[in-house]
Amino acid sequence: MPEADSKTRQIAARIALSIDEGVLSKGTKLRSLRAAATAYGVSKNTVVEAYDRLIARGYVEARQGAGYFVTGIRRRAEDSVTARQAEAVDIATLLREQLEHSFTARLGEGRPPAEWVEGSVLKSHLRNIASGQRGLFEHAYESPIGFMPLRETLSRILNERSISTGPENILLTIGANHAFDLIIRQYLRPGDVVLTDSPGYYPLFAKLTLAGTRMVGVRRGREGPDPEDLARKAQASGARFFFTQSLAHNPTGGSLTLGRAHEVLRIAEQLDFMVVEDDAFGDLMPASAPRLAALDQLRRVIYVGTFAKILSASLRVGYVAASPEVIGNLVNMKMLTIVNSSGYVERIVHTVLNDGHYRHHLKRLNGRIREAQSTAVRTLRRLGLEPWLEDVDGYYIWITLPEGVDDIELTRCAARESIFLAPGSVFEVDRSVGDRGHLRLNIAYVGDPKFADFIGRAFPIEAKMVIALKA
Repeated sequence: MPEADSKTRQIAARIALSIDEGVLSKGTKLRSLRAAATAYGVSKNTVVEAYDRLIARGYVEARQGAGYFVTGIRRRAEDSVTARQAEAVDIATLLREQLEHSFTARLGEGRPPAEWVEGSVLKSHLRNIASGQRGLFEHAYESPIGFMPLRETLSRILNERSISTGPENILLTIGANHAFDLIIRQYLRPGDVVLTDSPGYYPLFAKLTLAGTRMVGVRRGREGPDPEDLARKAQASGARFFFTQSLAHNPTGGSLTLGRAHEVLRIAEQLDFMVVEDDAFGDLMPASAPRLAALDQLRRVIYVGTFAKILSASLRVGYVAASPEVIGNLVNMKMLTIVNSSGYVERIVHTVLNDGHYRHHLKRLNGRIREAQSTAVRTLRRLGLEPWLEDVDGYYIWITLPEGVDDIELTRCAARESIFLAPGSVFEVDRSVGDRGHLRLNIAYVGDPKFADFIGRAFPIEAKMVIALKA
């Protein structure tokens, strides 16, 4: 599909969704062609085409010399998929900035700095595989389950984490997001209720929105999912799946305790739902850290891992560990949708994992994280901002904003100064009623002087004193 046509569809779908949801009421005048072109970053011709499509579908009317106005007609059944796409695109705004890098101060970044993870340990292997015989293979499709030696290595790693599994229980994917996509495609249908952490992983929310599911957020506390909230919502909704991140939670930085893990699995057993456990930071966490998959042994837990946060976001390799039945279903879904994943990239990751430098890389990376975390906490307190958790795992720190400060408005103000922030409400399942008093910050960027200067001007001294007193 040409890019212009894709943009036209997205703009029309977003406006249609706003009309359907009552954000744009009957009689509301749409942006002028010039203003809309600037807002969406497209040409005026693209906006004209989008508005014409809305007219054809009965959403909008053109008034000679006055502009375009909402008619108030509701969505037809055949428009539901387009509307879901529009909502998912809106949710993915934060992800788009992480890919395009248009801001200079990047406190909302989801990944570590490239120099933290893409040093010599990776570059040397890229050179070896590209220039030598090591890892070369025939130019043909391989098994959709993935490169066997890498699955054997992952089996050994998972057994070290007390997750008893063999390579036949592991499917290689193009990152964790691809793993989620396969699980959603295989097991969920439009209208199904799905439980997720809230706050939680917003790209997952976009995928579930595209699939037409109804998400129900389960409150995330300092020790993991709230068991009472999980049990109540699982029973009331009849949900068959719960997506959660146990360790180094995105966005709060908290990790599941052993007692809370047992409670989650007890509820899952009692109410008969599956758990999808995201362990994106698995290699940075102790092998003995509480994992649902280790306690359950993959009976009703589907375990997802990735190397994007540890090695490089450009090495799109992830994996699913699950029961033989689940793996068989997901292999078929992978084969039907993308045939197979990259054997070359899987060989690179396999080589890196089995090289003696990898453990040194993890040790160095953990050291950087701890140092950055300590510095971030000191910096935030000096600025009058309170971390929700002081001792976090992974790259993220969840901060409480002064009372009355709106996270979305603060993010917009920061963006005007080329400062990228991640507003807490984006990580809530229901943003219309969700908490708007938090930010997710990447600990690697908290020391940026532009951020300190911005916060110094953004918050009145009285607001900072309230935060300090609460601490």
